[in-house]
Amino acid sequence: MVTKIPFNWPNFKIASDWTLFLDRDGVINERMPDDYIKNWDEFKFLPGVLDALGVFSNYFTRIFIVTNQAGIEKGVLSHEELKEIHEHMMEYILFHGGRIDEIYYCPYKADLDPLCRKPNPGMALQAKKDYPEIIFNKSLMIGDSDSDIAFGNNLGMKTILTGNKPDITFLYNNSIPDCRLDSLTDVATYLNSLY
Repeated sequence: MVTKIPFNWPNFKIASDWTLFLDRDGVINERMPDDYIKNWDEFKFLPGVLDALGVFSNYFTRIFIVTNQAGIEKGVLSHEELKEIHEHMMEYILFHGGRIDEIYYCPYKADLDPLCRKPNPGMALQAKKDYPEIIFNKSLMIGDSDSDIAFGNNLGMKTILTGNKPDITFLYNNSIPDCRLDSLTDVATYLNSLY
């Protein structure tokens, strides 16, 4: 069954003690269809993302990236190559006034259903262990897939689906987002409208 969610603004408010969880591919950077980003030359920020991340730094106590990176288990890239990509990404984010407190990634494929792979909660649970002040019902998950939304909803977070895929199929239980916006720029616009 295909459920279509119209683009709409959130009907919830975010306070300064909230935590932000972000997916990476398709949210922060351009997704490579049927492939993995294997080096920095292939990494392209989506329009407006760097400015939006600067805005988020003013509103959230903690900001995390949580990303499935099964290309590591598949042998497409290594942990070291992923680390190098993320180091370059962080340099750009910091230069533009943004902040990411930690990047969590799952290097495994879905076939064994590892705890760390979204929609499973492992990356959020690790973040909570590292940053005990996190409260999941005062957290926001932003992603472009139903596994991102299920990940957030299963932990009691508010969720925003981004991207302009009108035909997205929600395969997981509890994967309907609280709202849908086109991009992180729209989320930043929403946050600025609250204050």
